[in-house]
Amino acid sequence: MSKAVGWIGTGRMGHAMVQRLMAAGHDVHVWNRTRAKAEDLVALGATVVDTAADLSDREVVFTMVAADPDLLEVTVGENGVLSGPSGPAYLIDSSTVSAETSDRIRLSAARHGTTLLAAPVSGNAKVVRAGKLSIAVSGPLDAYTAVEDLLRAIGNSVTYVGERDAARLVKLAHNILLGVVTQSLAEVTLLAQQGGVSRAAFLEFVNGSVLGSTFTRYKTPALVNLDFTPTFTTDLLRKDFDLGLAAARALEVPLPVAAATHHLVQGAVGRGHRDEDFAALLLEQARSAGVELQSENVEVDDGLATKPAPPERL
Repeated sequence: MSKAVGWIGTGRMGHAMVQRLMAAGHDVHVWNRTRAKAEDLVALGATVVDTAADLSDREVVFTMVAADPDLLEVTVGENGVLSGPSGPAYLIDSSTVSAETSDRIRLSAARHGTTLLAAPVSGNAKVVRAGKLSIAVSGPLDAYTAVEDLLRAIGNSVTYVGERDAARLVKLAHNILLGVVTQSLAEVTLLAQQGGVSRAAFLEFVNGSVLGSTFTRYKTPALVNLDFTPTFTTDLLRKDFDLGLAAARALEVPLPVAAATHHLVQGAVGRGHRDEDFAALLLEQARSAGVELQSENVEVDDGLATKPAPPERL
């Protein structure tokens, strides 16, 4: 059944996620700080509103923004979705933010009769379009059940992980693993290259082995052809390491491998890769080895054949 949905944040990820909701038959109103980045969604059936507050009468509102200050602005800020006397029934946040920010928004949402669900995602815009996005969700179970159809219209894998902010910890743990795996992949790929094996051949072998994954496949073109057009920037990865290591300290869990990777990610940011895709860790690994990399200019499969959005549930 179609729901009245509001969406805040139509960047690379949000834009693709909104398209899947509309393809599944939902009525979507959107707001983005830069209105022009949302205008093309009108042709697909979306309505663009003037402020985030204009979405407060929607049944469900999603937020997908970059960081804590952005989320606070669009929710409890002057023209935020929770700035008026009432709010949506459900607020679903897919941003990666701190527990403190989440708690502040949860309290404000409750005063407006709104239930907050944390629903961070794993993937990039191309993963969304391919129908392979993964979503972790936490909050009241009855609220999750009420909006599950929306989440499954967006993601292929939707996992309820518990109450309150459990999903945010799941996402931080996931992104720490993402960074560690990428750094390890950069190291062994360079090792193989220096032994006379092309990066394309080495990664083809890895992708066909038990260690191959959706992630190693869709990062292969970047590692082979050195195209670091961002899907997820090195700076955003650093932010998630900061949050994840802070959570580890609070929970008294040592993360020695993650801590070492954090230093390497920080180094990559400091040496100019802030706004590039985090696969640029390969460049810094090469620099440490005194190697200047060249694109192999090889066409390689990223494993992300587009999968259509699911049909509307009746």
